[in-house]
Amino acid sequence: MEPSRLQYWISRYLGGLLLLVGVSVFLIRLHHDGPYAMPAGGNLFAGVLALALGFSLVAPWSQGSGKAVPLVWLSIVAGPVILFFALYATLAELEEVISIKAFNREGKPASLRLWVVDYDGRPWVTMPGSKSDNHGLEDGPIVMFRDGVDSCVLATRLDDRETVDDIHRRRHQKYMIQRLATVVGLFGETAGAETVTLRLDPCS
Repeated sequence: MEPSRLQYWISRYLGGLLLLVGVSVFLIRLHHDGPYAMPAGGNLFAGVLALALGFSLVAPWSQGSGKAVPLVWLSIVAGPVILFFALYATLAELEEVISIKAFNREGKPASLRLWVVDYDGRPWVTMPGSKSDNHGLEDGPIVMFRDGVDSCVLATRLDDRETVDDIHRRRHQKYMIQRLATVVGLFGETAGAETVTLRLDPCS
């Protein structure tokens, strides 16, 4: 197959797949209860980039006449990487996700989307210690949105390795996407050195 024809079919199929997964980054959140949770940070970037690159690959001007366009080939090379992160952003919302309503150090409201496990009669979450500090999660009552209901909780931070690794393993057992991410190296078998766990107790 001549380069221009090869480029045409690869760009068409890859572009279509990027568009599909890019849209799914936003649509997958509709299956959760409560107000729509807009993607943020890396998830938003992955979704927007997948849509932009997908559109550029299927657009008529991306197809060269007579020979392959180098910029399109560059997009084709970058496409699988962007596709991977957009797919991860989609699958991360496929199973249970809770929201913690908090404020960052600048006083701006934030909705933290987190995986959760139940242990010893309480929900537990994990995150980098810096993320917990930045949002003042231990400073007082916070609001947890789960199963369509807001509830007041108090976060108790534990950073001993035994507890953190135990919650990490329990999350590994619960979430299919974490198991897949572990296989490709995004997660380790044990939690990272900066990871802490937060036990969420109901307010008095």
